[in-house]
Amino acid sequence: MPRAPLDMPDEALMLAYAQGDVAAFETLYSRHEQALHRFVRRLLGTALAAQVDEVFQDTWMRIVAARTSFVPQGAAWRTWAFTIAHNAAMDRLRTSGREQPLEASDDGDDPLEWLAGKLDRTHPSSEDEAHWRAAGRQLLTCLDALPAAQRAAFLLHHEDGASVEDMAQRLALPFETAKSRLRYALQKLRGCMHAYLQVMERTA
Repeated sequence: MPRAPLDMPDEALMLAYAQGDVAAFETLYSRHEQALHRFVRRLLGTALAAQVDEVFQDTWMRIVAARTSFVPQGAAWRTWAFTIAHNAAMDRLRTSGREQPLEASDDGDDPLEWLAGKLDRTHPSSEDEAHWRAAGRQLLTCLDALPAAQRAAFLLHHEDGASVEDMAQRLALPFETAKSRLRYALQKLRGCMHAYLQVMERTA
């Protein structure tokens, strides 16, 4: 008996959708809607917040348009979809001419897990929770201040989980260019957070 769409991996769902299985697409959409929307929102930043939904919809339209050309080899479907989202967002950034430092927003999904993991403090006590939430907002501010290409490299690597090799292949970049973008992004994020974390430690 064929598996229900909920039990199928992403790649099989996409192939099923290419054959006309609408339920397979609905499963893919519900599975990745939040992550893709968050990715697009963080790439565009606050200055282009009003265009996030439009770019998000454009991403899915591009996914739909590419359904018959999808081949499940190399990178996973998720990385393929995140690359489409990346291209849609970067197209909008280029046409808008509004690549500038932005404010972080406190929308409840800040990257505290990444920050805590970097500092080996994965279980903050309750009295530290407010400090960690503030640190997460600060990290978003640092992330928004990155050049768009470096911000995209960081998000593809840390939110999507794409390897440097996958990222280089999907963005049609030389490996060293992709590696450099990620390295510079991490260096700038660490530098941006360093003074803030020192203040946190002194006031703890």
